[in-house]
Amino acid sequence: MPSVAESSAEPNTERIARCHRHGPLEPCRRRLTGWGDAVRVVRGGLWLLTLVVLAWAAVRVAGVLPPWPGVAVLALTPWSVLAAAVTCVLALLARAVWGGLVAAVAMLALVAMVFPRVWGSGEERAGHQLRVMTVNLRLGEADAADVVRQVDAGRVDVLALQEYTAAAQQRLARAGLDRRLPHHVTDPEPYAAGSALYSRFPLSGERTPTGIGGFVQASATVTLPGGDRIALRSVHPCSPYTADHQSCWSRGIAAEPAATPHGVRRVLLGDFNATLDHPPLRRLIGTGYRDAADVTGSGLRPTWPDDPFPAVTLDHVLADRRLAVHAYQVRRVAGTDHRAVLATLIVT
Repeated sequence: MPSVAESSAEPNTERIARCHRHGPLEPCRRRLTGWGDAVRVVRGGLWLLTLVVLAWAAVRVAGVLPPWPGVAVLALTPWSVLAAAVTCVLALLARAVWGGLVAAVAMLALVAMVFPRVWGSGEERAGHQLRVMTVNLRLGEADAADVVRQVDAGRVDVLALQEYTAAAQQRLARAGLDRRLPHHVTDPEPYAAGSALYSRFPLSGERTPTGIGGFVQASATVTLPGGDRIALRSVHPCSPYTADHQSCWSRGIAAEPAATPHGVRRVLLGDFNATLDHPPLRRLIGTGYRDAADVTGSGLRPTWPDDPFPAVTLDHVLADRRLAVHAYQVRRVAGTDHRAVLATLIVT
């Protein structure tokens, strides 16, 4: 890769001679040599960044799951588009043309993977609307009154809760959740293991199975006015926050019930600890679900943490393909680092 000095039309010896006419020779030589070294270091750093974004794009396009901590980095894939764009521009400014072109190829590949999530729109169909919401309560510490306010504001029919504790159960009851959503299946547990489903409509087949990661996942079938039945689960696999937990995370997602082309339609909603860039979640969706955020063009709206960065989409509503997705919202809830996810489904 030619340096800036080499790419100039003026030979280096002539540059030194021209510099010498205005001062001693040795300081000129050191100054020009130092500038060339600095340019080489900058270009080397840009090539390193280029290789990083190229590897990122290759992993995402290939659909492979990298070992930890790559699985955590993969969650930031939407941000990698910006990283690739900045690398491309800087490389071109530094006249590292090949590096800039390679970064541009990586950026285009990442754009192809990420940006379809903003192209959808709500679907219009005739049928009964089912409004669902999911909230991770953050060890049961979320503001119960704010949760109930969100239920009222969204006219929620079914509420899925994760990290549901006994203290949270009592606060939610005092805030009036049981009066609004009188049918429920709950299993309050210490720390982050508890789970619950609350419903405006009758529930049957209530269960609270424990997932591979040790978290309870409240499950039931809701019967809607008119007799339609929808199977529901409050999903919460373990988080891949260490190398030891990556296996239980991927196996936990794989163990979630697959969608079926016939029979009772199913909705999975909750904190999946995974984004649409993680292969285990994409494989689960591929069984016959659709991600509500993706369908409505909101697939890049972050749900965790409730801070500007890093911001990723870990909370999802996965709906059977036989259900229409009419609307999708993300709302802040006081006291938790997860944002609530609301989706309006149409049962035809």
